[in-house]
Amino acid sequence: MIKFCSLYSGSSGNSIFLSSERTKLLIDCGLSGKKIIEALCSIGESPTELSAILVSHEHGDHIKGAGIVSRKFDIPIYANENTWCMMEGSLGTVRDENKVFFNTGNGFDIGDFFVNPFPIPHDAVEPVGFNFFINNKKLTTATDIGHMNKELLSYIKGSDFLLIESNHDVEMLKMGKYPWHLKKRIMGDKGHLSNEMAGKVVAYLAENGTRRFLLGHLSKENNFPQLAYQTVSNILREKSIDIKRDIMLSVALRGGASKAVEV
Repeated sequence: MIKFCSLYSGSSGNSIFLSSERTKLLIDCGLSGKKIIEALCSIGESPTELSAILVSHEHGDHIKGAGIVSRKFDIPIYANENTWCMMEGSLGTVRDENKVFFNTGNGFDIGDFFVNPFPIPHDAVEPVGFNFFINNKKLTTATDIGHMNKELLSYIKGSDFLLIESNHDVEMLKMGKYPWHLKKRIMGDKGHLSNEMAGKVVAYLAENGTRRFLLGHLSKENNFPQLAYQTVSNILREKSIDIKRDIMLSVALRGGASKAVEV
């Protein structure tokens, strides 16, 4: 059984739990160690059984608790070299044995999973999304995406399950209280994916065989779950894709664990 659970998802912090029978992973660890541990326990999992922490990029909402959890439970942290260079000072002391480097675009094994880190367009030094392959299944996490392009689509296409960013409603962002430079950053090519663009991506992938989608990394100020869900639903409906019949669509919770998905 493959278990996927978003522990936290949003601009305030992100962490995902993924497991097989023998291998248990955290993808990002962007809240305090205490909150990460609480979230794991809330879904019946123990941090002592984690095999690894994988880091997508060095921003605080993805790494805040990584050093603490690594030290407390002796867990290796996987990231590419550029991300390690940028985040190491923020993590605190991490044992040399627990500093693991990967090369973006080159796959590697962690227990039962074959992991492929692929490049994403975001304003970090070398940000990545992840494909996870196991038992002829492909699961993908892709958040913090400034725009969609053919290369990125090639990495996420064919997924059996996809966590995709649906960060903001464009009009809410434009009319909101953020200063213009921040609005420009979010809407830029290396910012975050809007609800509308997420809907177009979900529709395209649904037409090409993906059946399970989780919308994540919603902005606290410029979005809300019902709006993200409805925007994507409307785009799917325009493509004659029935949410109840053809696909599974849900929204990851900001402040705690979402319902676990078995793939």
